[in-house]
Amino acid sequence: MDLRHFRYFIAVAETLHFARAADKLGIAAPTLTIQIQEMERQLSAQLLSRTKRTVRLTSAGQAFLIEARHAVAHFERAVDLGRRMGQGTSGSMAIGYVGSAVLSGVLQEQVNIFRKSWPDVHIGMKEYPMGQLPNLLCEGVIDVAFVRLPLELDDTLQMYVLLCDQYCLAVQKGHALINEKGKVDTQKLATEFFIAPEQPEGTYEVGRRGGFVPHIVSSPGSLLSVLVQVSLGAGIAVVPDMLETVMDLPDVVFLPIGGGAMVSESAVVFRRDETSPSIKHFIRQMQKIPAAKSVVV
Repeated sequence: MDLRHFRYFIAVAETLHFARAADKLGIAAPTLTIQIQEMERQLSAQLLSRTKRTVRLTSAGQAFLIEARHAVAHFERAVDLGRRMGQGTSGSMAIGYVGSAVLSGVLQEQVNIFRKSWPDVHIGMKEYPMGQLPNLLCEGVIDVAFVRLPLELDDTLQMYVLLCDQYCLAVQKGHALINEKGKVDTQKLATEFFIAPEQPEGTYEVGRRGGFVPHIVSSPGSLLSVLVQVSLGAGIAVVPDMLETVMDLPDVVFLPIGGGAMVSESAVVFRRDETSPSIKHFIRQMQKIPAAKSVVV
């Protein structure tokens, strides 16, 4: 007995007429009669009470009809789910991110665009320390990572730059540097105390340009924590300049840095051999960003 027999029985039970049921199924009426009789033999139960003029469900037939409908519906749901997952219109995706990706709006923008096209794909999101993200991708814990570059990657991973901004200085309101005209000369920062973000490359680049080793007094982690310490006068910080438009903290002022642009990039990282259709849809979506705003690495 297979799903085909369930469909045969349901057709007869719903029409209570073998000829009409056979026509609906596209088979001969005698063939349908034989199939129903075979089902009853296998079940050792009479499902239908027949006379020359009427067909009625027995109590066993009524109970079997309920389960047969459930079985067919479950099968059809499984087929539909498998088809939609194969096409990438259903499934799930786990995204890992660092705080600066959220603050820039890159993560929100890309997820919102994707959800409009693929609303049945479940998206889970969680913030992680930057250094953990590559391993989490390789281990399959997450499927996509939104990061702030630079970041060392395994050969199995690939990145795509989504946003380029620049580094600037965050200082406490009232700091002497605010009185400087134009961009801040990095050489004048040699005696400053620095609050370093999770990724301190910008801090060290400022030191390199100014000819000194930055005196880092604290590394609190997130950009918000960095700015809080700046607002309390613990030191200055080198941060992405997009923070000036998304964070309005009391007593924090943002200043441009001299010596040429210091680029800070936000990127998405994913597995090179990704096989999930829905995740591949998401990756292709982000790779459609105009080349003038992004770089493949």
